Amino acid sequence: MARIDWKNIRRIDKNKNSIHTPVSATYTVFEEDGEKYLQIDTYGREQREIPGKISQSIQLSNDDAKKLMILLTEEFL
Repeated sequence: MARIDWKNIRRIDKNKNSIHTPVSATYTVFEEDGEKYLQIDTYGREQREIPGKISQSIQLSNDDAKKLMILLTEEFL
């Protein structure tokens, strides 16, 4: 599971990039200590060793979501 440390995120340029294969994902919204979170879970390819097992989870708080929206706006708009 991962929460982005926004104090340590930075853009890098890579020599080689590739488009990943789309995979199934789910999301859930929950509250912890009065804070609302969005969690996105990805499940990997169906050919993986344990199909249906969560591959990666990313959690965003309200503040995290705002920071991600700013980043996406800067990069895409």
